[in-house]
Amino acid sequence: MKVLVHQKFGIIWLAALMALFFSIPSVHAQDLDVPYASTPPDVVEKMLNVADVGSGDYVIDLGCGDGRIVIAATKRGAFGHGVDLDPERVKEARDNAQKANVSERVMFLQEDIFKTDISRASVITMYLLSTVNEDLRPRLLNELEPGTRIVSHNFGMDIWEPDEHLILGDSYMDKDNLTIDQQLEVLDHEIFLWIVPAKIEGRWNWQTHGKKFTMQVEQNFQKFHARLTAGKDTLTISNKVLKGKKLSFTASNPENGMHYAFSGKVQGNKIIGNVQIRESNNKMIKRWEALRNVDT
Repeated sequence: MKVLVHQKFGIIWLAALMALFFSIPSVHAQDLDVPYASTPPDVVEKMLNVADVGSGDYVIDLGCGDGRIVIAATKRGAFGHGVDLDPERVKEARDNAQKANVSERVMFLQEDIFKTDISRASVITMYLLSTVNEDLRPRLLNELEPGTRIVSHNFGMDIWEPDEHLILGDSYMDKDNLTIDQQLEVLDHEIFLWIVPAKIEGRWNWQTHGKKFTMQVEQNFQKFHARLTAGKDTLTISNKVLKGKKLSFTASNPENGMHYAFSGKVQGNKIIGNVQIRESNNKMIKRWEALRNVDT
């Protein structure tokens, strides 16, 4: 039976139906009963754009379906592989890679997404349920290198807020006689992007311009709160940014007018970078090297 969507309320009804259709309890394994839905080609391209996929990237698609995302990534110079538990989808993906003449640059594996090795990826792509994304979140944070980009079609990751969130507009509102598949494409598509943050929580110490600094950091994914002291003075911190391994913030001393702009790269228990120092009319740039206190 055909269902025609002519008005916005019809789209809302269809969205509610989809939400009910996908509300399946989370389990720590892929379930072949989860309905397979492919990402429209234009959304694939927007996902790859948001993740800035290009030459030198290694893309791993979790729940790869027919392989279209990894195959599209190869056209941008990337390499990669897809993972799916369904043998029919894996075979279809391999056939599609052969038809696209990219078989030598991609692989498709029949594996469980909760067990497959994801550590080599520079980009992870997903079109999974929110509950599955949330179950994957610890692995994504702990096994991927800081700076790895994660891009998801339609489903977020609960308390881990995305670095970018795009909502794509309706594409077929002015068209009649749509099939069910076409009606699904009328729905707004969402794209979520996360950049895996370096772990910076803890106590950091450094010395610059003759002063000893101590910074205590509490971290919540890519957001953080920091308390910074220089000697006995407490500094005001602002402009905080943590993007992958890149960390930057400004600090000022309201007592003497000193102003600092710190920027560096987190390398395990060390941060290496530069600090701009402004003192009255004097301006200078110094090396910044901070060390984290490690309990022994």
